[in-house]
Amino acid sequence: MSEKVLMPFNGTLAGTIEVPGDKSISHRAVIFGSLANGVTNVTNFLDGEDCKRTVHAFRQMGVNIRENGTDLVIESDGITSLTESKQPFYFGNSGTTTRLMLGILSGLPFFTVSYGDASLSKRPMDRVVTPLRKMGAMIDGRSDGSLLPISVRGSTLKGIDYTLPVKSAQVKSAVLLAGLLAEGQTTVTETIPTRDHTENMLKAFGADIQTAGNTTIITNKQRLTATDVQVPGDISSAAFFLAAGAIIPGSSILLKNVGLNKSRTGIMEVLEDMGADIQIENEKAISGEPIGDIRVSYAKLKGTVIQGDIIPRLIDEIPIIALLATQAEGITTIKDAEELRVKETDRINAVTELLSTLGADITPTGDGMIIKGKTPLNGGKIASCDDHRIAMMGAIASLISESEVIIDDISCISISYPGFFTDLESLM
Repeated sequence: MSEKVLMPFNGTLAGTIEVPGDKSISHRAVIFGSLANGVTNVTNFLDGEDCKRTVHAFRQMGVNIRENGTDLVIESDGITSLTESKQPFYFGNSGTTTRLMLGILSGLPFFTVSYGDASLSKRPMDRVVTPLRKMGAMIDGRSDGSLLPISVRGSTLKGIDYTLPVKSAQVKSAVLLAGLLAEGQTTVTETIPTRDHTENMLKAFGADIQTAGNTTIITNKQRLTATDVQVPGDISSAAFFLAAGAIIPGSSILLKNVGLNKSRTGIMEVLEDMGADIQIENEKAISGEPIGDIRVSYAKLKGTVIQGDIIPRLIDEIPIIALLATQAEGITTIKDAEELRVKETDRINAVTELLSTLGADITPTGDGMIIKGKTPLNGGKIASCDDHRIAMMGAIASLISESEVIIDDISCISISYPGFFTDLESLM
């Protein structure tokens, strides 16, 4: 346990920071660089615990991956060069590593066992296992393969036509990765679009993939070829500073080189709808992903309703949006976010308990929450629930609390943002 005491802050936030590389894209860069033939150079890789799990998994299968800070060099002779791991895969807290790797391992001629920490061992894997079994995957584990540990005996997969029953980019990606190894064609259809980093990167590495509307089709006809990947800054990490700049009077923050993929920018739309002073500068594209600088300054906020198609585009930002809502005039209602209940923790309960402890007026619902503002926050001791996004939200809340805030454990922040407090202190 790593407790942190945060004293009341009576100043303004000002300055420029560059948030770490995007977690989703960092995972995928390692995966596709390891499956591709040749040398892939990855820059601005997220050097966090979750992404390191993916690196270690491919090292266990014989891929040569060299690290130099936030740069990676991945040397591989392609999918057929991977070898069976001598040890089980330990995926720690990383749901992304687990679900995407299950898609790959199902089509490789190996026997593997995967396990994780206590939190990951409670997260549902049947959402991935079900379509993979339809493709012919031989998967076993606790609760009929719905919980870790999970074993996979790689087999010959066959393409399927699959409509996602949940709004999950991880499930979509797992099926597409399995499709890369399957006979015939695999078609994945979404009812509501989720983040499309997998599709973008598959195209960049030369996969036989086509996307039309909400449907993506992939075959195993073409080998992947190495290409360099520059990872943009993670908008999910930037969201904490966007919120801080928006709610602390007199503040103005510039966030450099942040990813602006349309499937991830729901937080920007919500901020604008609430009346935030936010601007995008220097827009460009790198490695098939749009990026830009985001400038946020303090402004009076108003409540809003967040629901429907925008939810998958901001699902990881809902904890910090809830904090924003406590400082907005009126009521903010969040709906259609039942996916929060199967994240690193039940984030609906975790957010409600944390903000209630600090004095917020917040009510949980089955698929979201209702927050009444504007409400002053008191201090108190809060629980991170071993969830990096809950811990960082608590740290930002301390900036507007009237007395000290004690976070019971901040070690989980290293999962996605090892330098979080260094960056925060640079703005104070």
